[in-house]
Amino acid sequence: MTTILIQGSSRSNGDTRIVSDFLVKKYGWNFIDLAEKEIGHYDYEYKNSNDDFIKTAKEILEYDRLIFITPVYWYAMSGIMKVFFDRISDLIRIDKDTGRRFRGKQMAAISSCNSPDKYEGFFMPFKLSADYLGMTYLGDINVWIADENKSVSEEVNLLLDKFEKEQLTLS
Repeated sequence: MTTILIQGSSRSNGDTRIVSDFLVKKYGWNFIDLAEKEIGHYDYEYKNSNDDFIKTAKEILEYDRLIFITPVYWYAMSGIMKVFFDRISDLIRIDKDTGRRFRGKQMAAISSCNSPDKYEGFFMPFKLSADYLGMTYLGDINVWIADENKSVSEEVNLLLDKFEKEQLTLS
């Protein structure tokens, strides 16, 4: 099963990247940083149809399992991640063949913040998007970087191992 970790954060090298790098190294997943792409906001006239979105979506869809990782911004996914999900509408309306390729894929989501606090409803957009697109939603987890060393703690490492073994291996 091929896996790609899709990071959506306003800081490419912040705490979420620490977790992303840890996961890529630990599990051998591929990685894409949405902040490195030019992806405009969704609009009903498709004025952004020549930006990086469709190319990025096609790249991501080469994988069987898509894992989205985002920091928690005001109790929700980052703006970059939200724009990416909004733009999936382009694939439903103007590039339907690409949009149909989501069907049968697997999706999971990871939130990253500075505490183990969980926010009710945070992952609902991921789950409902997976359902709408015909994807299997594998689950979600909240992780945090809370130490001054800016590293993944042993506690978070164990939670990620459990998540990977119990939820991501449902292939």
